[in-house]
Amino acid sequence: MYTAGEIAERIRTGQVTSREVTEELLARIVDDTKVNAVVEVRPGHALAAADRADALLAEQGAAAGRGGVVERGGAAGRGGVVGPLHGVPVTVKDCFNVAGMRTTWGNPAFAEYVADRNAVVVERLQRAGAIVVGKTNVHAMLADFGQTANEIYGRTNNPADLDRTPGGSSGGAAAALAADLTYLEYGSDLVGSIRLPAAYCGVYGLKPTNNLIPLRGFEIPGTPYLPTELPNLSTIGPLARSAPDLRTALRATAGPEAPYSYNLRPPRHDRLQDYRVGVVTDHPAAPVSSEVGDALSDTIDHLARSGAKIVNNWPAGVDANEQAEEFGRQVELFFALHGDSDSDLTAADVRDLDRRRMQARASWQQYFEDIDVFLCPTSFTVAFPHGSTTIDGHPYETQVFWIAHASLTGHPALSMPIGRTPAGLPVGAQVIGPWHEDDTAITFAELLAG
Repeated sequence: MYTAGEIAERIRTGQVTSREVTEELLARIVDDTKVNAVVEVRPGHALAAADRADALLAEQGAAAGRGGVVERGGAAGRGGVVGPLHGVPVTVKDCFNVAGMRTTWGNPAFAEYVADRNAVVVERLQRAGAIVVGKTNVHAMLADFGQTANEIYGRTNNPADLDRTPGGSSGGAAAALAADLTYLEYGSDLVGSIRLPAAYCGVYGLKPTNNLIPLRGFEIPGTPYLPTELPNLSTIGPLARSAPDLRTALRATAGPEAPYSYNLRPPRHDRLQDYRVGVVTDHPAAPVSSEVGDALSDTIDHLARSGAKIVNNWPAGVDANEQAEEFGRQVELFFALHGDSDSDLTAADVRDLDRRRMQARASWQQYFEDIDVFLCPTSFTVAFPHGSTTIDGHPYETQVFWIAHASLTGHPALSMPIGRTPAGLPVGAQVIGPWHEDDTAITFAELLAG
């Protein structure tokens, strides 16, 4: 199946119409009886939007034939400008408001909640020309990073092995991409909920620099959105079938709320051999399986052959165990500040937690003065059987170790596929980049994929 960028180019150049692409995708979603990733669609709205996208291209083609100017590069629907995702059908996680669609968070209490306006990220996708055709499944209240199931829509399965999890809580998002049920997705990541599903399903998933994409429209149904400057570890970001699609999505959606102007900082290098890569492939707190380890070794061998500079070890001043444990304390603070959970944290506790988080960020930023990206596992394991409470003899929470460090500091981090096991299960690697240098991580992943 094509990437979002590829299908957008085919639509723009007249090789296929948006309506044909959208009809084909809707048919695949309807025919899916095994993965259960896309749980709600609006065919009439999607096809009408596809027809408008095709009509705009036809109008601009006619204008060009008469010597007129064809506008490109902006947002479809604003002055007739064709955006980078023009006519491309996409889906979003069922925690983002889409006007006229249900936002359930996988909770029966919200089964009939219908949003009356779009989340900011949805507005921006549409401004870029994308057509939101449906929503993907989540774990109930987004409360599990390893599995995706709820009482409304049931369980989502991993396309590589239906008896295994796609990860959570953006499991529907990653599974939809892997099963060719969407061209682009948007999910959320507090405790690896973009990166873990991406790794388990064999797609790309980016947790951007914290607060890079506005959170308005990503709130529990019926809860008024109020901006806050309190520490917020929760981040929203794209999942895709390629690294360039992550870049396209981020360019379309990043930046503060309007009026806004934002440009991604250029990548540090455009050639793989110019990158200085920090590498850690294993740790006693989350020992990688042989299957994950083999794929990582092959990836590092490829890096070495490319001429990239490889530096083994954690950043100076970073105690991996200590930072992983600190992330757990920060999650407790997150729910105390942004949820309904009771907490015994005092003002002094909050102050100390904030200082430790900032110190961790400073340590990583100092590291990135000499290193361009950090490469490590996304998870210590591949996708595991549904309902597992332990994994390969390790506690369920062991999944969190490798994603904890970028989550603690807010650095951009993406998961990329680096191979498959003999049984066909995807293996993911995590690329962590410098603060607000998301495109450095994305470009490295693009070059590494070849």
